Amino acid sequence: MSTVSDATQSAQDILASLARKDTQDTSAANRDKTQFLKLLTTQLQNQDPMNPMENAEITSQLAQLSTVEGIEKLNAMMSKLVSAQESSDGLAAAALVGRGVLVEGKNLMLTEAGAVGGFELDGPADQVVLSIRDANGIEVSTVELAGVDAGSHNYIWDGSAKDGSRAADGLYTVSVTATQGNDSVVSRALQFGAVTSVIRGASSTDLQVGDLGIFKMADIKQIL
Repeated sequence: MSTVSDATQSAQDILASLARKDTQDTSAANRDKTQFLKLLTTQLQNQDPMNPMENAEITSQLAQLSTVEGIEKLNAMMSKLVSAQESSDGLAAAALVGRGVLVEGKNLMLTEAGAVGGFELDGPADQVVLSIRDANGIEVSTVELAGVDAGSHNYIWDGSAKDGSRAADGLYTVSVTATQGNDSVVSRALQFGAVTSVIRGASSTDLQVGDLGIFKMADIKQIL
């Protein structure tokens, strides 16, 4: 039967093994440089006096060593920067939990308080028309805006229908049409959702936006 002392000894052995491995890993680069210098020194000591190495050749080999050292330092620095950036992204994402955001999508949820939606334009537009349709594809209402700049924008629909009545609460879809003079402007509908959690992945920090799905930080068009 194992004892507490046996478990402690086992843990110590594992930690000691890891410590030795870390020491070996950190000294690997120094060993490589030492071996390189020994080889260069040996080469100089045993060179043919009648045909010695030229200064340019020695300088070239030393330059290669310097380049390798520089690359190692650059890689270490980049690793630290990436780690710091990941930590920063995680903190920024955590601050969004509970906040409303706009992401690309055509859904619009109408409640008693109204509906919040958005759209994105690749360029300025003289006129923007938002067509709101029910589950059957029938146009229930339109929202018209004039003189809109490029970028992402939000709007509020109070639920007013085209016939003057109030539309029933529920899920609708929105399509966007934007024009500048006689030319069309590329546009996209944005949908509203609340950030419910943060997901730390191997290469990025993602956000769970309610039942809309998982989005990257770059997918967030606007924070409300």
